[in-house]
Amino acid sequence: MKVLTHLCLLIGASNAFEFPFAIPFFSAKVPSVQVDSPPLNVTPRIAIIGAGAGGSSAAFWISKAKERFGLDVEVDVYEQSSYIGGRSTVVYPHDDTSLPHIELGASIFVNANKNMWRASEEFNLTRDDFSAEDNDLGVWDGENILLSFAGGWWDTLKLMWRYGVLSPKRAQTIVDRMVAQFQRLYSDKTLNWDNIQDIASSFGWDELVAQTASEYLQSKGITRKYAHEFVEATTRVNYGQNADFIHMLGGAVGLAATGAVGIKGGNFLVFEQFLKRSGANGHLNTTVLSITHHDSSHDWTVETTSGTKRYRGVILAAPYHSSKIQLPSTLASQIKPQPYVHLHVTLLTTNSSTFNPTYFNLPLSSKVPGMMLTTDENRRQGGRGPEFNSISYHGKAGENEWAVKIFSKERVSDEWLERIFPGSVTWVFRKEWDAYPELPPTDSFPPVKLDTGFYYVNAFEPLMSTMETETISARNIVDLLLNERFGSSICGRRLSAHAEEDSGTSAQAPLSSSNTDTDFVYGWDC
Repeated sequence: MKVLTHLCLLIGASNAFEFPFAIPFFSAKVPSVQVDSPPLNVTPRIAIIGAGAGGSSAAFWISKAKERFGLDVEVDVYEQSSYIGGRSTVVYPHDDTSLPHIELGASIFVNANKNMWRASEEFNLTRDDFSAEDNDLGVWDGENILLSFAGGWWDTLKLMWRYGVLSPKRAQTIVDRMVAQFQRLYSDKTLNWDNIQDIASSFGWDELVAQTASEYLQSKGITRKYAHEFVEATTRVNYGQNADFIHMLGGAVGLAATGAVGIKGGNFLVFEQFLKRSGANGHLNTTVLSITHHDSSHDWTVETTSGTKRYRGVILAAPYHSSKIQLPSTLASQIKPQPYVHLHVTLLTTNSSTFNPTYFNLPLSSKVPGMMLTTDENRRQGGRGPEFNSISYHGKAGENEWAVKIFSKERVSDEWLERIFPGSVTWVFRKEWDAYPELPPTDSFPPVKLDTGFYYVNAFEPLMSTMETETISARNIVDLLLNERFGSSICGRRLSAHAEEDSGTSAQAPLSSSNTDTDFVYGWDC
């Protein structure tokens, strides 16, 4: 990863976002079940569906209101799988937990991701610094390695010769402006929103979301070569989408992915701690079947494989259309289908310390970069495209083995692996899933609020999809839900009066006075 730091001198290396994955959670048929009436004067409850970044952090944000203001509410978190973390999970080579783990999903975060960073500090979790990894980086178009970068001055000159100086600088300005706006979400003057288009407009991101990365960059004087080679290499590894398909905001997130760290033992440990410290009731291996109105009180009935309960509020923190949860038609019709990128992830170990040069049309004596990203530009020009999105070495996996991760649109065969590695492949793990949302240009987003007391965390995904933004979306929703149903919020008894208007206008969260401390993170601090 050290080479990424050098490379991103071309695009700005001050901020970053983690590589995202989003995993569908629930699938089940709905039986007919009699709902039990709750006893009178019981503690009101909130249901959270999904125990990934959004669901676990939602429980944590609710606990902050309970801790600060004595909010009397019970929280149940339902998760179909057997683990907490959703998009973040690890695999051990050879199923040997004594070996270093490999992140199967979301891999990194950085200092700019303030909720993840703050959580790692508050929870006393150790961060592994990946920026010191010494993999060289290359970009492959299916026939040729277009660039190879090891961090030296000569490589820098070659990159400047290929792309010039203006394109990288202009891209840096775009990314820096986006990240600066994003940082407003952590300030003591952060806004609450119940419409994703409102937050995009208030940050000046309308144009970024309305155009593809390729269109937007070229309109700003950035060359097609830079957009379709360098930028596309980041969008393909980050979101599995090309620069002429993904919207520019998604492209900017990919360009900001530098300065990587991860949690020693796995990033999922952050989400385990969110849930543990929230005091919520975690229900793993529990499938949510249906959610219905209880009666005119606007309470909700959540039906699961373990029974039914009545709730004052519901937070859906899983992709709705992947969940198969039965909702009233008036709610379901509000959420348009969200396509996802179908991804093949192949993890392996090999006794080869490098890729086979002949696969990349290089002489046998050549050194191949240890991280190979890709562009589809050669295919667009009528040539052969790459057979994978990215392939990279991830350190030692034992005394004489190295760990490798491959992202691809199609399954890679054992025969193909034999072509890539000159030695033996000693262990293989394959995972196929709908990894992250497709992010084409759009001006239409799912509703944050589906009904009184019912909110949707993943409404934020078509704008940005990362572990960090799931925690931000969850924080906003907890504020809105607590304000609406309990007259409270994370950092105040109530939000401002504007938060209660039905017009969808944004409202500023109160309680804290103006704060210039750059370490201030709304939600953690008030």
